[in-house]
This record gives sequence, C-alpha cells and structure tokens, in this order.
Amino acid sequence: MQLTILIGALVVLTVLAFVYGRRRALVSVRGNRRALHSMPVYHGWLVSIWCGLPAVLLLVLWLALRGTILESYIEDALGPELAGTATDMKSALIDDVRALAAGERIAREPAPALLEAADRYASLKSTADAAVLVIGLVVAGLGLGFAWRRIGPKLRARNNVEAVVRVVLLLCSLVAIVTTIGIVLSVLFESIRFFGRIPFWDFLFGLEWSPQMAIRTDQVGASGAFGIIPLFAGTLYITLIALLIAMPIGLLSAIYMAEYASPRFRDVAKPILEILAGVPTVVYGFFAALTVAPAFRDAGAALGLGVSSESALAAGVVMGIMIIPFISSLTDDAIVAVPRSLREGAYALGATKAETVINVIVPAALPGIVASFLLAVSRAIGETMIVVMAAGLTANLTANPLDSMTTITVQIVTLLVGDQEFDSPKTLAAFALGLALFVATLALNIVALHVSRKYRERYD
Repeated sequence: MQLTILIGALVVLTVLAFVYGRRRALVSVRGNRRALHSMPVYHGWLVSIWCGLPAVLLLVLWLALRGTILESYIEDALGPELAGTATDMKSALIDDVRALAAGERIAREPAPALLEAADRYASLKSTADAAVLVIGLVVAGLGLGFAWRRIGPKLRARNNVEAVVRVVLLLCSLVAIVTTIGIVLSVLFESIRFFGRIPFWDFLFGLEWSPQMAIRTDQVGASGAFGIIPLFAGTLYITLIALLIAMPIGLLSAIYMAEYASPRFRDVAKPILEILAGVPTVVYGFFAALTVAPAFRDAGAALGLGVSSESALAAGVVMGIMIIPFISSLTDDAIVAVPRSLREGAYALGATKAETVINVIVPAALPGIVASFLLAVSRAIGETMIVVMAAGLTANLTANPLDSMTTITVQIVTLLVGDQEFDSPKTLAAFALGLALFVATLALNIVALHVSRKYRERYD
C-alpha cells in the first residue's frame, strides 16, 4: 500500500513540477521567451526529471533488493527450524511464511514458530515500505528544490534534458543487449552441462531421439538416445513444406497488389490478407488437426496411400498458410519502396509491365524480399502448436511427408513440461536443442544479411 501511495505521489509531484517549472522560467524573464536559453517546456521537463527520477531509482532499487533482504530476515527468524533442513524444504518454509504474512492459507497446520515469523515478517515489510515512502518523498522534494533554484535565463535546460534522454535511450539499448547475452549464456552453460554427460558428437550426429531415462540401470535404454538428426530433419522438412506454400503465394500476391491491383481492390484485399497474421496459432493447430489432416488421410486412402493421422504435410501446409501474410506484407512494402524512376526508365526503354516487374522491380526490391523470406523461415522454425497438433511428437527420420514428424521446438516444450529437476540429461537436452536452434538461425541470418548487402550495393 505504501509503495502505491509513493508511486501516486510521484506522478502528482512530477506533473506539478513540470507546470510550475515552466511557469517559473517565464516569470524569471518576465514573459520574454527570447531571453531564455531554452524554451520554457524544457525547464518544466528538467524540474520534473529532478523531482521524479531519483525517487524512481530509489524505488526500483528497493523493489530489486526487498526480496533478498526480507528473505535473509526470515532465515534468521527461523534459525532453529531451518537447521539441518534441505534446500528445497528451506524454500518451502520461506514460502509458507510469506503466504501466512499475506493472509493466505497453507497446506499444513502452521507451527507457532512459523506464525511468529510471519507476524514479524509482515511488520518488518510494512515498516520498510513506509520508510521507503518517506525517503522517496524526501528525495523527490530535494530534487524538486534543487532544480527549482537553478531555473534562470542562462540555464541550458534543453541540453540537460537531451542528455538525460540520451542516457535513457542508451540504457534501453543495453537492456536489449544484456538480455540477449544473458539468454545465450544461460543456454550455453546448461548445454555445457548436458555435453558433460552426453558426448557432443553423439548429440550432433545421432540418428535416434529417445530422451526418456529409465528408472533402473538394467532397463533397456537406460542412458537414453539424444541424436538431434531426426529433430533437425523434421524441422527443416516441415519448414520447407511451409515455404513451398507461402513463398510463391506471398510473393505473387505482393506483386499483384503493388503493381497490378487497383487502389480500391488493394485497400480491401490487403487488410483481409493480413487478418491471417492475427489468428492465434492454436486455431491453426485445430484447423490442421480437425480439417486438413483428416482430409489428407481420406484423400490418401482413396488413392491407396497410407497417410498418417498426424503428418508433416498437414503441418507444413497449414504453417505455410499462416506465414503468407508475413511474406506478402513485407514484400509489398519492399516493392512499393522501389523508386518510381526505375519503373519509368524501364518503360522508356520499351519494357512491358511484366518485364519491368521481373527484370527491374523484383531485383531492386530483393533485399526486402529476402528479409521477408527470412522472417517467414524464422516464424516457421519457431512454431510449436501447429506441429504438436498436426505432426505429432514422434521423432521419425524419414523423407515421406505423409508420416508423422516432430521439430526441435516441440521437443523443447515436451522436455520442460511440468516440474523438472535441471540435473538430468533429459531436461538439460532442452538447452542443447535451444543452442542448436540458435546457431542454425544465426547462420541463416548471416546468409540473408550477405545477400541483402550484395544486392543493395548493386541497386542503390
């Protein structure tokens, strides 16, 4: 409650700081804006930044450290209870204390020590939040007073505000970079643990995937089979089927809407086509499992072919339908962005409409077209629900699209479903699969970037 009050008070104070900071700047020059180094609005922003930013940083710091600080207090309060207790039991006791402090019930009858610790924890949390509220308001007031006194005709308010904005933008960029690095390192470290138990070459070139670990060492398959080849082949196979459906349809539809369609038809057709991009993937999965897959099975039976009820063909076709809008929309934007002078030059040389599209417009828009294909490939590789519902979970190494297959993403989800202990090859295999998928996608991005740069230099 105290933190909510602090946030509300900070919002009110920063708004008031902006209004009165701007007014004070005008008063300092008696309404003559030209006498100010910066516009009055920058003075208002500067005062509001000094008022709100330090208090917000204090609040963020407290929220980041509150859990650790209060958890250490719980451990001190439950010293006798936690003595000789396993790590999992310690976590359970701490969670019980927090639940009791929040007024919730726990699964067992709480011991008197837990009730006492919960009361003390709730009291400490309330006191600490109240202290942060007071300190935050004091810091906001000090910042407001400091900025208020600095306002004057020679204050470079705009420079100060822009410096703060640059720092904020830099921090946002660093957040994206640090997040990416953290994801890569977390996957890499867990993958190294996996390869410490399963040989790297067995994983990379193995032809069988059966991560189920036996309970007894004398059982068949006690060590499991962790060959990625069936999963990688299934991923590429289903993606290839999807691209064979989506690439020609998406490219041709984009060319038609950009070069041939009337403005009225384009205004109606393009939004309808892009509606497909907003349909949830689970809906596509139901469509594939309940409509497309049975239709393929019945058609195969009529032709004397054995079609599995869960086939790579059904998943690939539906996935191709799903990614058509991605290719069509981005390719259309790339074609429209081609300079009109290239079209007029081709027409001036006597080229027909089709010759201009094939020999001038498509090559000039090739970087954007490659980017759209890359997005479609990434979308198809990362798809899970359609494959789960239409292609199945069986890791089959086959070239027959009528058989069931599975992909890397599906297996990652399967391995991490439910409560898992991250100390077995079965669970750690998910991180190795993620690392392999990351490397493959990175290689694909490098190739696409090379192609885009090559043709951009040629047609700029």
